[in-house]
Amino acid sequence: MVEQHPFKWRHFQAEIILLCVRWYLRYALSYRDLEEIMLERGLPVDHTTIYRWVQRYAPELEKRCRPHLKATTNSWRVDETYIKVKKQWMYLYRAVDALGNTLDFYFSPSRDTQAAKQFLLKILVASHTSEPRVINVDKNAAYPKAFADLKAEGYVPAGCELRQVKYLNNRIEQDHRFIKRLTKPGMGFSSVETAQRTLHGFEIMNTVRKGQLQGVEKGDVRGQVAFVTKLFGVIA
Repeated sequence: MVEQHPFKWRHFQAEIILLCVRWYLRYALSYRDLEEIMLERGLPVDHTTIYRWVQRYAPELEKRCRPHLKATTNSWRVDETYIKVKKQWMYLYRAVDALGNTLDFYFSPSRDTQAAKQFLLKILVASHTSEPRVINVDKNAAYPKAFADLKAEGYVPAGCELRQVKYLNNRIEQDHRFIKRLTKPGMGFSSVETAQRTLHGFEIMNTVRKGQLQGVEKGDVRGQVAFVTKLFGVIA
C-alpha cells in the first residue's frame, strides 16, 4: 500500500508547515510569536493554524525519528518533573544516560509505583536503549517497588543495580530545564491530549538537538534540518 503524503490537502506548502512545527518544538516560542515571525516573511498564518499543525505533526515527527535513534549507554538517570495541564500539575517522567542522551519519557497524571513501572518498562523495551547496568533515581519511594516488580518479571537484568542517590541525578535535572523552558510560553496546556502530543514533539526535537539521530551530529544545525525534512519527503 502506498503511504499517503502527510501534507496532502493542506492549504500551505509542506515546507512552511514543517518549518513552523520544527521552530515551535525547538525554540521557546508561543504560537502568536510564530504568527508574527511568519507575517514578517510575508506569510499570513493564524496562530490557531500553527497549533493544529503542531498537534498533527509532532507525534508523527517522533514516530519517524525513533527508528534512527543511536544506541545509549547502560547507566541511566531517571527522574520526573511537573507540567501544568488545565491549572493542575501532572508528571513528566524522563530519563537520560551517563552522557546526557535522552532515553525516553512518559507523561502521567499520577506519581506512584504504577507510573514508575510503566515508564521503566517503556525504556527497557525500547530498541535504542542498552541493557542497564545501573539505574540512578531520587528518593521517590515508588522506584524501588517498581524496580523489584520488573526484576521479578524478568524485564530488568539480574545484575542491574538501583541507586537512590540524589546528587547522581544532577544531569537529568539539568536536562529538565530545556523542556521546561519550551513549555513556558504556552503557560500550560488545555488538555492531557494536547500536552501529550506537544511533549512528544519537544522531546524528539531535543534528541535531534543533542545529535542522537544516526548520521546527524550535535551542533550540525543544517544537517539536523535536512534530516527532519527528509523524513517527511520534503526538500530543505
